[in-house]
Amino acid sequence: MRKGIVLKLFLLTTALCMLILAVIVIGQTVFFKQFYVNQKVEDVNAGLLAYQNEYLKNAGDAQTAARLEQQFYQKYNTWYAVLDPLGGLKNTEDFFMEIRLNHSNNDPAYSGRTIKIPLYKFINVEDFFNGNTFTAPWIKEGEPITVEGLEMNNQLVIQRMGWNPANLREENRLENRQMVTKEYEVVTRYPSPTQYHEKYPNILASGTITKIQIPDGAGNARYMNHLFLERIKAFEADLLYGDYDPTRDGNQIIDYEENHVNYKMFVNRFEDRGGNPAYLIAMTSLQPVSEAAGVMQHYYVYTAVATLLLVLLASFYYSRRIARPLLRITSMTKQMAGLDFSEKIPVTTKDEIGDLSNNINVLSERLHSHILRLNEDIEKEKQLEHTRKEFISGVSHELKTPLSVIQSCLSILKDGIASHKRDYYFNAMEDEVKRMNLLIADMLELAKYESGTYKMKIGSFYIDTIINQICGKLAVDISDKQLQLHTSVGHVEVVGSELRIEQVIINFLTNAIHYTPERQSILLTTKEEQDKVKICIENKGAHIPDEQLEKIWDRFYRVEASRQRSTGGTGLGLAISKKILDMHDVPYGVTNTPDGVLFYFYLNKKEK
Repeated sequence: MRKGIVLKLFLLTTALCMLILAVIVIGQTVFFKQFYVNQKVEDVNAGLLAYQNEYLKNAGDAQTAARLEQQFYQKYNTWYAVLDPLGGLKNTEDFFMEIRLNHSNNDPAYSGRTIKIPLYKFINVEDFFNGNTFTAPWIKEGEPITVEGLEMNNQLVIQRMGWNPANLREENRLENRQMVTKEYEVVTRYPSPTQYHEKYPNILASGTITKIQIPDGAGNARYMNHLFLERIKAFEADLLYGDYDPTRDGNQIIDYEENHVNYKMFVNRFEDRGGNPAYLIAMTSLQPVSEAAGVMQHYYVYTAVATLLLVLLASFYYSRRIARPLLRITSMTKQMAGLDFSEKIPVTTKDEIGDLSNNINVLSERLHSHILRLNEDIEKEKQLEHTRKEFISGVSHELKTPLSVIQSCLSILKDGIASHKRDYYFNAMEDEVKRMNLLIADMLELAKYESGTYKMKIGSFYIDTIINQICGKLAVDISDKQLQLHTSVGHVEVVGSELRIEQVIINFLTNAIHYTPERQSILLTTKEEQDKVKICIENKGAHIPDEQLEKIWDRFYRVEASRQRSTGGTGLGLAISKKILDMHDVPYGVTNTPDGVLFYFYLNKKEK
């Protein structure tokens, strides 16, 4: 159904107003979100700085640190913790395991040493309160235990532990998953695992659990936020392996996504009263929008300005939208006047302008089609004219010699000279007539191929069947020269014109018979190469000079005295073979071998 210009203007005006309303709504959901994130980052940064100062005032007081963490979460809805120089949680004396090492397989220095392991790195605190101890029932005081870890920064960092050495490889072992995952990632950076363990020696030790400390109900809240603990353990792994450089990276804000929820992670480095490095790490979710109400009044100012600019831009676009199709039509018709039909006018409407654009496109396509067809006809005519000229030139050149021979013989017979050789001269004239017939037939066939109008009938056939038939046809010629024909052909189905490929093989093989010395051999082989078959015909005898290898495909070209007209050829066999193989679009060629000359060409296998 055609839509008029008036209706279109009305619809466009309505759409413009709706667009403005839609943009306002979208702006509130998209741009305001970014504004909210920036405001949230500024608030958390300011809070971290304030609580860092408060923490330094009360350093060493675990209860004060826990209270500060709770207050920080209540005010900013953000998780917060203080880490030691190696990235581990500070104040974990309420949730740890103490082990006395009896024996170390790697480093005797660890034998007899007592180590303390923070349990939050290996097991959830809920397992102890819910009776869910099936993952590690052997965690009891007095039980034997085997630990495995790395020596990093002159300290033993435990990665896995179990109740015996074999247990370290079982599914129910306990492990610091973040450290294990990081190890797999870092090992690949080294040329070999040996170099990795030279930097981070592996320690395997066994011992006895001497003490287990579990937090009470009020103190275990900090260990129940597993998402935050996982990020802390990941930061610890990065710090230990050097992927976080405190001197280079300093304070950072990291974007993080978990379960399709975006988070902001803050890492602030500072020094405690003793001058030792420490880290404030905080993590806040960007999902809640409870803070949105407090910043909406600031946001509406930016929304009003953006809406005003958008209305101005939309009005400008609206005015241009009406004139744009006419400008495209003008540009298109100028190109058509210069016989350039490459561009088309986009037709996206069904009004009067759309109909005009469509009609111009149809006119352009028809003019372009007729011009292309006319150019093709002109090229074909030029090709035919070129073929006719070459045919006439070749015939006139090649018929001079036989006509001269016939004229000479007729003059001798007419004058009665050497009447006793009458039969000899008649035979000579008959041979020249036969040679002229053969020459004209070959030239007509070559002209047919070169005209560009000949269409070959392409099909599939077995190459060995064709070769065996040709060898049978030429058996007499081979026997007359006492030649030995050796064949090695495979039963392969190929694609091409069976009749014309047979003609190529006959030309190549006849050429080999003519120029192979008596009692020598000819090799005819096929070789499969992926999706192609290579057909080779090699004859023993004189080589062709390298500079003349490419010229033998030219019509009437003969190499030296050994390749004269007296051999019986017309000089067109290889030229005809070249055109046939060109029409098949396959590789072909000729090359000298240690014993003679090799002609070859390829055919495509039939797809199965």
